[in-house]
Amino acid sequence: MEKQQSKDPLHGITLKSILEKLVDHYGFDTLGELVKIKCFNDNPSVKSSLTFLRKTDWARKEVEELYIQSLSKFDK
Repeated sequence: MEKQQSKDPLHGITLKSILEKLVDHYGFDTLGELVKIKCFNDNPSVKSSLTFLRKTDWARKEVEELYIQSLSKFDK
């Protein structure tokens, strides 16, 4: 039997990987404009952003949605 693959684009991807990919592509300045959260605009770092996103569901959801919308841009 073949294993079914998940259709969830976030399946198997860590929050850290998502954030690093977004920062590499957009940078914190643009990311802070796209997702209005303080940790992207005020002394940003991956570590501090991860801490905030792990505690704040609405912010994590926005970051995950931006990642999904940006997937096609990452391939270019």
